[in-house]
Amino acid sequence: MRVTPFMGAVCAVLMCGCAATPSTPKLQTPNVTASTPLILEKDEGERRVLRGWPGHPDPKETFILKVDPKNGGSSHLVFMTGDLAPGGEIHAHRHPGADEILYLQTGTARVHVGSSVRDAHAGATVFIPANTWVSLENIGNDGISMVTVFSAPGFEDFMRAGSAREGEKNVPLTQAENDQIEKAHSSDVIYKEP
Repeated sequence: MRVTPFMGAVCAVLMCGCAATPSTPKLQTPNVTASTPLILEKDEGERRVLRGWPGHPDPKETFILKVDPKNGGSSHLVFMTGDLAPGGEIHAHRHPGADEILYLQTGTARVHVGSSVRDAHAGATVFIPANTWVSLENIGNDGISMVTVFSAPGFEDFMRAGSAREGEKNVPLTQAENDQIEKAHSSDVIYKEP
């Protein structure tokens, strides 16, 4: 009966292991979506169209959310692309909780960042530290294509609230809706009063 001494040895090892390792409760992690690697082509991602707002009833500006908590499950950053027609502008605003990097793929823009004003051309990179005022206007004859990266999620939810998925009904925001969206996302973006 060689099995009995062998089983006795296994039981002894298991008992020593259990005695040496104190039982500690496992920490429960919050309900977090697992990150998923993505490879997206230029026009792939969550395609959206801005809704009009008071004073701008039909902006026709589009953007694509590429990576964020809902697209890829990133809990650390947001990556999006957008287009801005000739004469279009991004009004003065700041992001209290996130740094931003803006990369101009095409076009020419007048960029106001902090106390600096400069014309930026295709290939330019603009770094906007958190809480820094920024605005941009397309001063060229061609559209601007840009890439934007935020160091923390939040602004993408503001953009979702003020837009519709491409192909969905797109109704302009009322002043009350616009005010409610800005209030709900005041930790993500603050616009200067005109």
